[in-house]
Amino acid sequence: MLFSDSVPGQAFTRCLDDGTLVISLALAEELNDIFRREKFNRYVSLELRERLLAAMVRDSELIEITEKIQACRDPKDDRILEPAVNGRASTIVTGDIDLLVLNPFRGIQIVTPAGLLKIIDESSP
Repeated sequence: MLFSDSVPGQAFTRCLDDGTLVISLALAEELNDIFRREKFNRYVSLELRERLLAAMVRDSELIEITEKIQACRDPKDDRILEPAVNGRASTIVTGDIDLLVLNPFRGIQIVTPAGLLKIIDESSP
């Protein structure tokens, strides 16, 4: 997602252009922690990562979590399911196998970034 020409970057851009992103405060905080990891310094500056996260939060609908989810074999991934369920999302886009194995989850399609691009391209005239 950090590189606009990558498949995840293209999927992210298409989501911004064609849909509504949903995020919770807990997920935004987790993404902030992830984006601050030093391992990304060799690829993208911290400043650019901070701007990307700020844009993501600005362009997303902040969802209040009223229904907690405990469904994923990796409990941290429940933070992704919660805004999707509470925000009535139609699709979760991820490369995380712990989430992909749940597809579909409560009627929410879970796809890879490449899978999302394929769905969008197939539905375009």
